[in-house]
Amino acid sequence: MALVDFMGGLHTSTKRDYVRRVNEHEKAKCAEIACQWGKDYWDGERHLGYGGYKYDGRWRAIAQAMAKKYNLQPGARILDVGCGKGFLLYEFTQILPGATVAGIDISQYAIDNAKPEVKPFLRQGHACQLPYADGEFDFVLTINTLHNLYNYELWDALKEMQRVGKGAKHVTVESYRNEREKANLLYWQLTCRAFLCPKEWEWLFAQTGYTGDHGYIFFE
Repeated sequence: MALVDFMGGLHTSTKRDYVRRVNEHEKAKCAEIACQWGKDYWDGERHLGYGGYKYDGRWRAIAQAMAKKYNLQPGARILDVGCGKGFLLYEFTQILPGATVAGIDISQYAIDNAKPEVKPFLRQGHACQLPYADGEFDFVLTINTLHNLYNYELWDALKEMQRVGKGAKHVTVESYRNEREKANLLYWQLTCRAFLCPKEWEWLFAQTGYTGDHGYIFFE
């Protein structure tokens, strides 16, 4: 299990005004709407979520980096837990001929509005109960998803990732290393439930028997 950063460059390319995020709108109401995981969260105004989650090719570099790191071959079976609209999975199909992809997300809206090429391979569901067979996938990943679970759900989610993956695995979550980053995370987040520092995440990985790699997003 190693620390591997796939998301740092993409995350830091967006500038954020943390104080404005709190003061400009009623933050609690925004979070209530975001946690419905519907149109407002994905394709509504920015203070409610993504502000419009459209395909723009930004995930291609992430897919290429993962394929290289984990030596994924054409025909690989790949699962994305918290796949959203399936943009990352689509990129895997483009760089790995014959790849078999699957995705699961809590949001039915995201599935209904997924990229058409991969939409048939996505389903609505929960990370704690993955509807897949033991060892079904060569690579299992989850990006910006597990921190949206309550702490009592994280155990099952990590156990499920471990169960369905026979090869490489990767988890990226939001976290904090100091008080400033913790405050910024609190200001910016809309859906986060598990506010854990890296040592807490790593303790949880070890306790659940998760053997894959991990990465963090920090709000500096």
